[in-house]
Amino acid sequence: MQEFIASRLSEGNKLYPAHIIIDDNGVTLKLPGFLSGKETTILFGSISSVDIETPLIGFSTIGIETKGEGKIIANGFTKADVVEMKQVILDKMKQNI
Repeated sequence: MQEFIASRLSEGNKLYPAHIIIDDNGVTLKLPGFLSGKETTILFGSISSVDIETPLIGFSTIGIETKGEGKIIANGFTKADVVEMKQVILDKMKQNI
């Protein structure tokens, strides 16, 4: 299991930063909150694409689209983190085929 935590300096992550957790089953996005939180899990078999945005200055964003079930988008990560996340997800998708 690998966990990536967004920077508190990025927009939308000041008090409760987003977490991306990649395990053997899929990818989970956790958005904690003060009184509640949101958690979304996408299984590797449902992922259709993984997109990353890595600006020259600022924080990077990862987007994971599913086959007709929607998508998750998380920002506030370093470029190295989103590149590593994408590679790990693509490797796990190949293993599950």
